[in-house]
Amino acid sequence: MTTPNTPGRAEYRPENATIVSIRDAMTSESRELMIGGRRFVWGARTYVMGVLNVTPDSFSGDGTGVDLRLAVDRALQFEDAGADIIDIGGESSRPPSVYPDARSVPADEEAARVIPVIEILARRLSIPISIDSQKSSIVRLAVDAGAAMANDVSMFGADARMPDTVADLGAPVVISHTRARAVYPSGVIPGVIEDLCLAASLVEDAGLPSSHVILDPGIGFGKTAQQSIDMQRGLSELVDLGYPVLIGTSRKSSIGEVLGLPPDQRVEGTAATVALAIERGADIVRVHDVAEMVRVARMSDAIVRGWSPRT
Repeated sequence: MTTPNTPGRAEYRPENATIVSIRDAMTSESRELMIGGRRFVWGARTYVMGVLNVTPDSFSGDGTGVDLRLAVDRALQFEDAGADIIDIGGESSRPPSVYPDARSVPADEEAARVIPVIEILARRLSIPISIDSQKSSIVRLAVDAGAAMANDVSMFGADARMPDTVADLGAPVVISHTRARAVYPSGVIPGVIEDLCLAASLVEDAGLPSSHVILDPGIGFGKTAQQSIDMQRGLSELVDLGYPVLIGTSRKSSIGEVLGLPPDQRVEGTAATVALAIERGADIVRVHDVAEMVRVARMSDAIVRGWSPRT
């Protein structure tokens, strides 16, 4: 039996697809999280995270490279368009399985890309900043510079110090699912859930409150296009764990495979995935096309969560 809205660590048993909660049911207070001075109420509406790639090799073609002014201006435009969080990354997270030329970036180079941008935006934005990094040293520098949360697309696999670091900082963290190989003997949905539960237990055991853990199914990471689509279809099973759920489908290769389009022509496909993710209970959508997806999220919320005319 699945226990919906159950916080914190849960044990997933793929053999009978049962989630066994070891915590009490969520209270209304535990469905809230302060991030950078902003209050997020999970379930009230969908929050939009804008992607700011300060890289020269973003898969989506929107990296700002070393142009500091362009990066700052884009983040401010995202806020004006309705973004709730800005996610800043200085290392392309392109999966090597899809992009053979993908390379890791040394920590000093990554820091040189992201820290100046965060320092400026921390003074100019009124919404929180997230640091998208697999390196605990970068996360620590970013939080010191003004970031309020972390986003680790390696599921703590790239840096074993990450759970202790975010716990020490008290920073909310997005744990994004990935696997070295797209092999899921028990199916992609139970496999993703089992892996994410184990990763969540690592950071909770390090001392981070379960309310600060956000799960991401990692669309496109260690998954074929079919597996990514299957995971999106079964997203509600991940939502049932009770953790806040973030999903990043924006411009992903699975959309390209279905529609036969390059990344810069995937806005309609992204809109479809965002709307359906919201219908399945996603709390945060991570997107490149902020203005368009804010509108999609608001319309989807009106249908899924309720709407009344303004008076």
